[in-house]
Amino acid sequence: MSRPIAQYRYYDFVMAAFVTILLCSNLIGAAKAAEVTLPIIGVVTFGAGVLFFPISYIFGDILTEVYGYGRDRRVIWAGFSALALAALMSWVVLALKPAADPFNAEYQTHLQAVFGNTPRIIAASMIAFWCGSFVNSYVLARLKVRTAGRHLWLRTIGSTVCGEAVDSSLFYVIAFYGIWSNQQLLAVIVAQYVLKTGWEVVMTPVTYRVVAFLKKKENEDFYDNATDFNPFRLKT
Repeated sequence: MSRPIAQYRYYDFVMAAFVTILLCSNLIGAAKAAEVTLPIIGVVTFGAGVLFFPISYIFGDILTEVYGYGRDRRVIWAGFSALALAALMSWVVLALKPAADPFNAEYQTHLQAVFGNTPRIIAASMIAFWCGSFVNSYVLARLKVRTAGRHLWLRTIGSTVCGEAVDSSLFYVIAFYGIWSNQQLLAVIVAQYVLKTGWEVVMTPVTYRVVAFLKKKENEDFYDNATDFNPFRLKT
């Protein structure tokens, strides 16, 4: 049996880190298409938010692996709610009329550039995050039962391959279809997908260490043998 949340020492900290990374990666660089030149590959176009957003998937893997799908489900909803609140707060602040002086007029322009994402981008971000995160958690939880807890690398990478495919495709298609050319859209989706899954592979040794640490300290290694995988059920 899993213990009450209150008895976990690190669960809340992992949740806070997850939500923080999620908010920062969505507020900074989500709509910016950037380029980098890589050896052999050449010029790669990617969404700037890809630099940090994949870390949220790593935290999602850790949460599901240690605490189970049910507790990761609560964290996903916490992240989704945080995104919604951030979008609402940004809209309210930007809607306020700035004070009548040159500084505030210019400042309003800069705020609009940074936080003034269109409703389409906000909706795309929230839908993609929600769908991708639940796919990631579900696949990892099922693989853990299927493999009897062996091959952690297979679960973390395999779940990310599935979750990131859903996330990347949904976000860029919903947000930029008809705005970017189809060629640029496909290039960004593919590049972002490869970079995100590459992040997971590179971070696998770190994931192993964190998972081992938490399992030992929390005395928990949850298996979702009888879990209700309904994403709308918040009870663990």
